[in-house]
Order: sequence, then structure tokens, then C-alpha cells
Amino acid sequence: MLTIYRDSSGSLQTSHAPKLPAEVIWIDLLNPSDDEKRFVESRTGLRFPSIEALSEIESSSRLIVDHGVIYLSTPLVAQGDTADYHLSPAGFVLTPSLLITVRFTALVTFDAVAEKLRSDETLRSSAGVFTALTEAIVDRGADVLERLAGELDKISRSVFRGDPNKRRHIVRSNEALRRALAQIGILGDRLSQARDVFLGIDRIVPFVVGLKHDWIIPEFESRLAAVAKDTASLNAYEAHLSNKVQFLLDAVLGFITIEQNDLFKILTIVSVVGIPPTLMAGVWGMNFKSMPELSWAYGYPLGLAAIVLSAIVPLIWFKWRGWF
Repeated sequence: MLTIYRDSSGSLQTSHAPKLPAEVIWIDLLNPSDDEKRFVESRTGLRFPSIEALSEIESSSRLIVDHGVIYLSTPLVAQGDTADYHLSPAGFVLTPSLLITVRFTALVTFDAVAEKLRSDETLRSSAGVFTALTEAIVDRGADVLERLAGELDKISRSVFRGDPNKRRHIVRSNEALRRALAQIGILGDRLSQARDVFLGIDRIVPFVVGLKHDWIIPEFESRLAAVAKDTASLNAYEAHLSNKVQFLLDAVLGFITIEQNDLFKILTIVSVVGIPPTLMAGVWGMNFKSMPELSWAYGYPLGLAAIVLSAIVPLIWFKWRGWF
């Protein structure tokens, strides 16, 4: 879809028609067709990067200046509020009078900036739109980190702040630990994607500011510098959350190992306790003719008592040693 934002006689308008107004300040291409690409390229004289080019990870492919035109790309998180979250590349073609964005999925940050343009007259320029987009992306990323931090705290409380003296059913405990492990894995994946976004913004914003173009007025330059500082602090906070994810991952795996060891210990105790009674029953169950116990008047109750006692004595011993 091709969306054209323009500022005509001081009023911002939006056009979806196949023509290019003279006062265009922002062209947004959402999963563009070949016809839309050719139309914009023919009207602007600018080339468009492909999705493969936008997905390149090296800086030389993401930060390009060609005849005064700035070509930028960075990954952004799409559908971040759903279970189908994923990274999608986004491209920016920035000139003194025009900003062209190329994306392949809907992004709430772009919709928010488009709505903001209608009320904020200071943003009615290519540099203003670009500044607003980077600010929206960083704000969105900060909100995501705050939400992930809250979810990590919730998992931490469930893992560490239970009553250690309260015995829980082993199977139920293992199920809770498995759920915590799955949640930690999801949070780690989301943090990894947030890191990719912040690293991308951390590269393109200082690059644009460092070019020192005179059409980037001091207001936008200072705002972009603030975006760079915010990104640096969010990168540090994301690293802190990643360390916490790793800590919780190690802790949950440790608890799972402890639960498994407890289960094996119980099975070992049961098997050891069952050996003496089995041995006695096997001995007295032999069909030899000359067995003194067969002639005892109280042989049967004495045999049962010996079998029971042979099971109780190991249990008392294990309990005294503190093995359970």
C-alpha cells in the first residue's frame, strides 16, 4: 500500500491516489507492489532497496549516503502485542525535502506518527517525520522493556518467594517449573528482538546526526541526540534484563534438577527398603523338607514381624541420617 503525506498550504493531507502531490514530505510504502515501487521511483528519481538488502546486518549496507540521499535500514518488531511477534526490516530514504519509508508489515509506531503529524506543525518536514519516527520507536521499545521487566519480576517471585517449608506435590511442582522455563524462554526471545531494534536505532541516529546536514535544524538535531542517549540507556537496561533472564534460567534448571534428584532419592530409598523383606520372603518361601521354621508354633507371625521389621529399620536409619 502506498500512502502519501503532504503539507499543502499549511495543512497536512493524505493521499492514496496514484499521483504525487508537489508538497509531499513523507511517502510510506507498506508491503509495496512492483507497480507502486516503479511509480514512486519514476516520480522521485530515487532507488528503492529490496527486502533482502534491508535485511543485511553489516553497517555498510544499512548506512549509505549516495549523492546527498541518506539510505538507512533497521529491524523493527511487528505484532509485538501478540504471540506472532517477529522482526521485520524497515528502510528509510531521507532527503532534504522528502522521507520515504519502506516496510513489509503494519507497525503501530508508524500509525502513531501519522496521526501526530496532523496536529504537530513542527514535524511537517522530512527531518521532522524521521525524528518523530525514531522517537516513537524508542518510546515503544521502552514500553516493551518495562512490560518484560514486570513479567520477569512475576516469574522471579513465583520461583524464589514460595514457602520453602511447605511441601508440594512433585509432579505439580515440575509442571510449574516447566511453565516458568517456557515463559523465560519467550521473554529471552523478546529481549533478543528488542536488542536488535535498539542496536539498529543506535547506529542510524548517530549516523544521521554526524552528517551535519544544514537541513536538519538544531531542534531536530538535539532531539535526535536525545534519542541516541535514550537508546544507549535502554541498551544497558536490556543487558540487565538479559542477565536476569539468564539467572532465572539457571535457577529454574537448578530447581528442576533438584526435583529430579529428590524423585530419584525416593525411588532409591524405596528400592533399598524393599530388599530385606524380599530376601526374607524368598528364603522362607523355599520348599525344602528340613526347614526348622516350618515346625515353629509361632513361625508364621514371627516371619511376618521379621519382614515388617526389616523394612522399618532401614527407614529409621535413613530418617536419622537426614536422607529424607
